[in-house]
Amino acid sequence: MKNRWQSYWSKLGHEDKGSIANDEATLLAERLEFFVPKLIHLWSPWQGILYGFCWAVFLTILARYSLFTWQEVLQRLSINVIYTVLTVLPGILISDYLRPVLKRLSQFTASCALVATLSLCGGIARLITMLVEMGLGWSTYSSAQLVVEMLLSGLVTGGFAFVFLLYFVRQYRDIKSLKAAFDKELAVQNNLIKARIAPHFFFNTINTLVSLVESDPNKASELLHHVSALFRASFNDLKEVSFEEELALCQHYLAIESFRLAGKLQVDWQVPDDDTVYDMVITALTLQSVIEQMLINVVELTTEMIYISINVTWHQHQVNIIVLVTLPTKTLFTKQELRRQISFNTQTQRLQRNFGPSAYIHSEVTQQYVETTINYPLHDAGLLDADL
Repeated sequence: MKNRWQSYWSKLGHEDKGSIANDEATLLAERLEFFVPKLIHLWSPWQGILYGFCWAVFLTILARYSLFTWQEVLQRLSINVIYTVLTVLPGILISDYLRPVLKRLSQFTASCALVATLSLCGGIARLITMLVEMGLGWSTYSSAQLVVEMLLSGLVTGGFAFVFLLYFVRQYRDIKSLKAAFDKELAVQNNLIKARIAPHFFFNTINTLVSLVESDPNKASELLHHVSALFRASFNDLKEVSFEEELALCQHYLAIESFRLAGKLQVDWQVPDDDTVYDMVITALTLQSVIEQMLINVVELTTEMIYISINVTWHQHQVNIIVLVTLPTKTLFTKQELRRQISFNTQTQRLQRNFGPSAYIHSEVTQQYVETTINYPLHDAGLLDADL
């Protein structure tokens, strides 16, 4: 399953593990590659047929004063349908085929090339329809008329192409502005989470390190290794990371906290096999933030052993992560207080930004446990191949 997906971030030039968050991200990345979208994807086949037929009817109506019988009307309509198909379909296919080349050109040069291509398609389509008319005996054209009609058709088609390009340019600029605003807001949220993690965690770690330097230098060295790895990963600017990286970050974080919590924390990981984890992605610091809140609001407030179970599954294009924390029996926790303290609004917003509005983080608090569920859509390449 490896290397079968290319994520939103890799498409924008970032290194990635070969995964993708969702189809919307892919479409956005493709749209940002070039100011003209893939024309073949603008309409469904039925929409294309309907629009083409309506345009042919419109052209026929324009020529109504030169048509005297229903037979002439049907002939003109047939010719206009052929003309529309021969103009639009080759123009779309050629434009999409040349897209990799056009992306390397400036916007002005690419626009000129597209207008020239579509104008040529319009001129050739008009020539073919005139030859069809002459072959069927419906009309006669002189050589001069053929040339004039070709040039006129090419100019009209080029004019329409120019208008559409202006629309695409404006749409492209709007999308880039929205993406810039999206990235800025996401960066602010990332910085808020990092700022929240750093102060209390940093000072607690320093205190633990100071006590270990004299009592157990080997453990102090191990702790420094985990701290270095954690902060290097947590301050990475990527919003979407591989699940391997998020998993490693959480394990470093728990390893650091285990030094300070003096053996009152036990964590049970239940994750898929390595190949599956390799293809998974998640918004950075999501799982780590959930674990951190469990430690702050439960583990640090008791002297009893706390058991945390983290179960990760990926099934039917959905990732489901359940973090189950067993509450101590001798320490009093009120459900209302825990519900008030445990909040994942920011993390949920970040998750939805990357994976869509169906993503969520939900916590259930009872007298026996706190269960937090992280759920978001993530397409499985193997399942998609099976569906096909």
